[in-house]
Amino acid sequence: MAAFTAADVKALREKTGAGMMDAKKALEEANGDIEAAVDALRAKGLATAAKKSSRTAAEGLVGVAVEGTKGVAVEVNSETDFVAKNDKFQDFVRKTTQVALEQASDDVEALKAAAYPDGGTVAEKLTDNVATIGENQQVRRMKSVSVTNGVIVPYMHNAAGEGLGKIGVLVALESEAPADVLEPLGKQLAMHIAAAFPQALDADGLDAEVIERERKIAAEKAAESGKPAEVQEKMVDGAIKKFAKENALLSQIFVMDNKTAIADVIAKAGKDAGSAIVLKDYVRFQLGEGIEKEESDFAAEVAAAVAG
Repeated sequence: MAAFTAADVKALREKTGAGMMDAKKALEEANGDIEAAVDALRAKGLATAAKKSSRTAAEGLVGVAVEGTKGVAVEVNSETDFVAKNDKFQDFVRKTTQVALEQASDDVEALKAAAYPDGGTVAEKLTDNVATIGENQQVRRMKSVSVTNGVIVPYMHNAAGEGLGKIGVLVALESEAPADVLEPLGKQLAMHIAAAFPQALDADGLDAEVIERERKIAAEKAAESGKPAEVQEKMVDGAIKKFAKENALLSQIFVMDNKTAIADVIAKAGKDAGSAIVLKDYVRFQLGEGIEKEESDFAAEVAAAVAG
């Protein structure tokens, strides 16, 4: 019979930040003595993970992988770019991205709970990396795309290795056109996406909160004009339409020729190929984007809690 309980394992993990299996093994070896288990984990360097996990991780790598008609992008963060160049870290990102290909959803917690190729789980391997490499690391996000017929085209900007870099893009093209037609088109679209940073596939996909914020800004500018209310309303509507056109991928102007809308580029390619081509979805992961905002939000929450 075990000399410890599940509550003991939980308590040890909270004290040390070690993974579940590491905590359980330490308790087994210490015959249930929590303090002895803490010492054992410290000796192995695993008890430092919790402290390191509070440090900002905004560097790292984006990994992309494609298998058949499915592709996935994963962002794994580290504290410094130096660690991003570490072979052990790169191997972890590459293998974790491959694991992500097998996942049924884009749930990062499910990905971390998934089996890691070298044994244990992705989360346990991550904890081990934090202890051995010496920096906080986080599996931050993932997104997958797929098609029924067609191709998934990957593109990596500022590549650090095969399928690894700073900006990872996936383009999902649904079509019965041959791959030798779709893949060059997909690469051009991916390069555009990397450069133009669309916020959604089309206008309907733009974040409602972002649109509302833009509307308020446009309304303030219109009010400063001193024009009649009905004119101001038209000015605001015009500003929102312009914002949507510039930030929705299908209406953006193709960076390769600086004159043709992406939707028209795809339509022409389909006409030339004799088969309709649909840009079903895309992924654009840029390393560290939004992290500063998240930290600011977190700081605000802490401040509000303290004030309350």
